[in-house]
Amino acid sequence: MTPTTIQLIGAILFAIAIIHTFSTKFFEHLAHTRPTHAGLWHLLGEVEAVFGFWAIVLIVFMGFTVSLDDAVEYLDTRNYTEPMFVFAIMVVAASKPVMQFASATVRMIARTVPLPESVATYFTILAAVPLLGSFITEPAAMTLAAMMLRERYYSRGISRHLMYVTIGTLFVNISIGGTLTNFAAPPVLMVASTWGWDSLYMLSHFGWKSALAVSINAAAATAIFYRELNALPVETEERKDEVPMTMVGIHLFLLFLIVAFAHHPPIFLGVFLLFMGLATAYPSFQERLILREGLMVAFFLAGLVVLGGQQAWWLQPLLTKMDATTVYFGATALTAVTDNAALAYLASLVDGLTDEFKHAIVAGAVTGGGLTVIANAPNPAGMSILRRDFNQGVVNPLGLLVSALPPTLVAILAFRVL
Repeated sequence: MTPTTIQLIGAILFAIAIIHTFSTKFFEHLAHTRPTHAGLWHLLGEVEAVFGFWAIVLIVFMGFTVSLDDAVEYLDTRNYTEPMFVFAIMVVAASKPVMQFASATVRMIARTVPLPESVATYFTILAAVPLLGSFITEPAAMTLAAMMLRERYYSRGISRHLMYVTIGTLFVNISIGGTLTNFAAPPVLMVASTWGWDSLYMLSHFGWKSALAVSINAAAATAIFYRELNALPVETEERKDEVPMTMVGIHLFLLFLIVAFAHHPPIFLGVFLLFMGLATAYPSFQERLILREGLMVAFFLAGLVVLGGQQAWWLQPLLTKMDATTVYFGATALTAVTDNAALAYLASLVDGLTDEFKHAIVAGAVTGGGLTVIANAPNPAGMSILRRDFNQGVVNPLGLLVSALPPTLVAILAFRVL
């Protein structure tokens, strides 16, 4: 089809935004070498600000070339449920009571692993928490895993190679680990209702393969860095600041409500405001809430929604021209430069697809979800939490891509061979 001027500009700006995500280290370098405008360079060096910034450029362009009313109408017709949900779930999942419960659960599971404590805990975080994402949603699992990894490993001066392998493995495992149910992984959620896939269907066709791949990826990363992990000091438990179980239970209930009503913003945002009131009333049971990180991630995802809305004109025809095998590898590659939920959604609009094609598009979408920060909605959440420990606070996109390739290959084998 012939694109409109706005669609063409939207595609160009989308491409520029992708290039920008690979250039954040350059802007951070400018912030240090040109202090006069350091604030501006720092802003442009924030990965989470990239798509929101270029989405603003698109809306301003629409306002001047078409009309302000059309630009506002376009914004009003976008669905911002996911950005709002990710913001709410990030902040609540990273609260001290929830983290205390999650850490205790990880320690309990790690004790069953016949490895030294620091090694067993690392394996458990990369293997068990991503699979937990099938029940508490992927953004919540990403937040929990990233917070525990930052506290137990990244903050202790681990090697650069371990940092990149860990974040690459985490992103891939979170992306495929949400396929045990039909409501946790964004690309699955986009098609489950339309195609009639329930959780039992997901578990039998995708989930068991994902669980195997997640375990292999976690085991491989653990084995490669066994020596370094084993050399880390064992964490000593301090119980004097523990949150009472009553308060932990209330927080878990609020988290459950947010997950249960993930598709109803008035409800989950109301629950979130109740959480904020509770956190304000009992500050001694909280640490710093990650409000800034959550807002930046929501800004990133909202920008992706706005820019992504102008990409259907070239994405949908491209997908429909592929057979099942081609669409699997095509979706895996396209996911790296587009949100995987968008790919699945576009496929759900096409009538008459075979089951083989449907399986291929969803499997490909989740397989490639760890290759870049924009590939999967929870990735910016993990990035915002972990990147501060990288050099100049920037995760090199090429480093992430290279680190995520081996676990992605394991996922490919799981979905295509098994």
